[in-house]
Amino acid sequence: MDLKYPAGATPLDPDETAGLLLSHITTREELNHWEQMNIGEAEEWAFSRKHKDLLSQSFICRLHKKMFGSIWAWAGQFRKSMKNLGVQPWQIALEVNQLCQDTSGWIESTTYEPDEICIRFHHKLVWIHPFANGNGRHARLLVEKGEK
Repeated sequence: MDLKYPAGATPLDPDETAGLLLSHITTREELNHWEQMNIGEAEEWAFSRKHKDLLSQSFICRLHKKMFGSIWAWAGQFRKSMKNLGVQPWQIALEVNQLCQDTSGWIESTTYEPDEICIRFHHKLVWIHPFANGNGRHARLLVEKGEK
């Protein structure tokens, strides 16, 4: 597969690329198309019901799997490789849990306005960079779901 990465994109390592479930995909454009179709289905799932555990590691992973699970074998699993950004792989679960606890505290104590909570949550989740791919799109959908 010819993955020409756009500027600023985090490249996948060979093990991650090997996790592609759709062997007919050969270009970045095809990959983007299939990922977007899968994300559309995930949006429908996310917004069609109430989820009580939005601020949990399990929901964060479940949403990523819904977004990319028909494309990537590793969807919904924290990355195991180093990237050009993000925390060390062994720190991901700790950081995600801490972010969920911090965000719950901000909400309960009204530390910040709702918009600022969303911005802080999104920024920190992207900074953690928990997954091999799709972190920005995942964080945006998660924040959008949390706002509703």
